[in-house]
Amino acid sequence: MPLEPNGSQPELGVKSVHLDQLVLPPPPQPRRHFGETEMQQLVASVRECGIIQPLLVRSVGDKYEIVAGERRYRAALEVGLTSIPVIVRVLSDTEAKQYALTENLQRADLNPVEETEGILQLLELSLDMDRSKVISLLNQMANHKRGLTDNVVRNQEQVVEERFRMLGRLSSESFRTHRLPLLKLPLEVLEALRQGNIEYTKAKTIAKVKDEQFRGELLSEAIAQALSLSEIKERIRQHQAQQKPAAPSLKSQMQSAYAEVIKSKVWDDPEQQEELSALLAQMMAVISRKSRDK
Repeated sequence: MPLEPNGSQPELGVKSVHLDQLVLPPPPQPRRHFGETEMQQLVASVRECGIIQPLLVRSVGDKYEIVAGERRYRAALEVGLTSIPVIVRVLSDTEAKQYALTENLQRADLNPVEETEGILQLLELSLDMDRSKVISLLNQMANHKRGLTDNVVRNQEQVVEERFRMLGRLSSESFRTHRLPLLKLPLEVLEALRQGNIEYTKAKTIAKVKDEQFRGELLSEAIAQALSLSEIKERIRQHQAQQKPAAPSLKSQMQSAYAEVIKSKVWDDPEQQEELSALLAQMMAVISRKSRDK
């Protein structure tokens, strides 16, 4: 069931409820990491002004489940408030999850991984599909735009496009090409990005390193020392230079060349033998001159 940003389900009005009556929704949710700085700013605001915007909740048994406003709830707990204002809305389980996802995805401070996973969750709920089928549908949509599929998925396409219009950020195609690849990043890089410990561009650069041990060390160093993107690239360049095998010595090259000459068919070709004879004479001249210098 489509949900508009402002909601179309019945409201039971604004009321004040005790914090003990509120419960958090079950996971998963798009936001897993709350930035400490932003959270403390919210706590300071709640301490000074209280909860200005009511939380959106729904009735679940004798409790109220938070649909939107978890950060405000946590700030109220930290400040020590006993009750806060809420808007009670009648929502099914699926509608509550869709609404919570939409509300969170419209925030400006989600990191790329949170946003990507949240959009996938919203599409899974809206289409009643698992993640692999949602991704397959996005690929089919891209093919359809190139005239490579039939009309079987047209209704599903409309649901997908409506969700992206509602969010007002990415198109379905830009999400497919630029965001889905994020989920294929090495696990340690993906988790650092999810936790907000490193920027997107830096994470993508580190993820390209094939050496797992060096990649982990570089990731830790980039986070601990707040390395710039150019510094990260320089570390990678230095590592690659160190890993490059040393050029073989002239002596080993001569030995290899001699072995190749011996087993070649040059001995059957008079012209090639003549060229080799001239080269051999030059080498002997070099050796002879070196002996005289001594």
